Amino acid sequence: MTIALHGIGIGGGIAIGRAHLVTHTDLEVAHYEITAAEVPAEIARYDSAVRATRKELEQLWGSIPENAPTELGAFLSLHVMLLNDHTISREPRDIITAQHCNAEWALKLQQDRLLEQFDEIEEEYLRERRTDVIQVVERLFKALNGQNGQHYVPPEDSKHRILVAYDLSPADMVLFKEAAFAAFLTDVGGPTSHTAILARSLDIPSILALHNARQLIREEEMIIVDGTAGVVIVDPSDTILAEYRKRQTDYAADRKRLKGLKSTAATTLDGTTIELFANIETPNDVDHVRANGAQGVGLYRSEFLFLGRDDLPAEEEQYRAYKAVLEGMKGAPVTIRTIDLGRDKMPRWADEDTTSAPNPALGLTGVRLCLAEPMLFRTQLRALLRAGKHGKLRLLVPMLANLAEVSQVLFHVEQAKESLREDGIDFADNVEVGGMIEIPGAALTINHFLSRLDFVSIGTNDLIQYTLAVDRGDDAVSHLYDPFHPAVLHLIGYVIRQADAAGVPVSVCGEMAGDVRLTRLLLALGLRRFSMHPAQLLNVKQIILQSDLKRLNGLAAEIEHAPDADRVRELLAEHLG
Repeated sequence: MTIALHGIGIGGGIAIGRAHLVTHTDLEVAHYEITAAEVPAEIARYDSAVRATRKELEQLWGSIPENAPTELGAFLSLHVMLLNDHTISREPRDIITAQHCNAEWALKLQQDRLLEQFDEIEEEYLRERRTDVIQVVERLFKALNGQNGQHYVPPEDSKHRILVAYDLSPADMVLFKEAAFAAFLTDVGGPTSHTAILARSLDIPSILALHNARQLIREEEMIIVDGTAGVVIVDPSDTILAEYRKRQTDYAADRKRLKGLKSTAATTLDGTTIELFANIETPNDVDHVRANGAQGVGLYRSEFLFLGRDDLPAEEEQYRAYKAVLEGMKGAPVTIRTIDLGRDKMPRWADEDTTSAPNPALGLTGVRLCLAEPMLFRTQLRALLRAGKHGKLRLLVPMLANLAEVSQVLFHVEQAKESLREDGIDFADNVEVGGMIEIPGAALTINHFLSRLDFVSIGTNDLIQYTLAVDRGDDAVSHLYDPFHPAVLHLIGYVIRQADAAGVPVSVCGEMAGDVRLTRLLLALGLRRFSMHPAQLLNVKQIILQSDLKRLNGLAAEIEHAPDADRVRELLAEHLG
């Protein structure tokens, strides 16, 4: 019987093949007491399991094939780091000592504590790292039970198979290195999970958060995976199968044609040139940026250098990372955002007063944290200015709320330059400084910022959240997070108009920039510079090439008088119909 399952589509396109199920056996965790005399031996048993797990992960890390996604090594490195962290490597030993319990039970108690902490994190990407904790702990459980070193043998026809699992860890992905599956399906996970990131980097259609696919799908069963729609069709009829084979062929042709747009200028039908930039998080993303024909990097999120570690990155480490991106872009402009920590991106080295704030999203975050920690900020500015000698660097400051913050930032930039001069270190003296407009108060007083900044970039993710008072990571209200809301569009349009009038470059670097549903809407509001995930760039370029700005005349004014998001959608359809 044909059934359809719905989940989160990752990596567009269609895959058709037979199911291959992967089973992860759930381990029962026993609880028993031990005597005080037995505690040292139990701790030694736990330490031995940690060493065995570390060795296994390092062996997997060393066996990553050369053509594997670069993210795979980073994820395995994260698992090794988690294993080495005292919360896993040391604290279960304390539980064994205090409670006179077996190692398995101590590990379970510690895992429960850690997962409770992860569940309180607001940021979706960091919250989903709880999965990494679970996967590392599962390996430790297996080591304690003598189950290390299991070897996976993929099916010979794996390229025609759909891998179906409850979840997949980075280590699982290495074990599957012999196989080139057509797609992945998992019951859990989200758009920022490791499985999702790997699926995107592999450019295969995959679907996550299917909840019960592992129970409903049988081995060898024919299934269709529509990564664009987030739909899995199990046991399709001949008619459905034929239809999706046609869609698969059409999609492949579209992708081939899209790749041909890489060198095509992003120019509308009426001759208006649009600039397209890419957002990145690590230096490894540069190849992806160039492969999709971006004109530069519109947003490099530097805070990822500061997360997932127990200490601050030194100036030299930061300098090398920024330099790698600038050199990799070969003279194209690179906009690096100064650290945007706080809120939902709180590093482990942050002090307790910062991490325990009652409302982190309204607390010491973004530029506020930088100005409160001048040595932290100064170190990054020195590294950035030094790296500026290796390319066309622009500095972008997050979460600006008032002009006093702009003045303080510019003062710190000058102080960083002066300290480099005193140290006799070469640096770029003419780096442009811009500001993120993501607080409604900043958007409404944009004219004051334009007199002090070289450029501005609208961060729509936070602008929507703060304008609508909606946490998009909260399932209870995430449906209210709507980029079509007239208030959001009014703020975006106002900032663009004021920046254009002042002759100050303005861009959008939030998720709205890469959403093809909103491309023409942003064009109508006057946007001429977009920055997005590299994978979205060619799709957006295609929409731009098919757009006639004359047909969008008057749309911006009508949108700002629309009563709600539904009317905005209707107006957009009317102007394009």
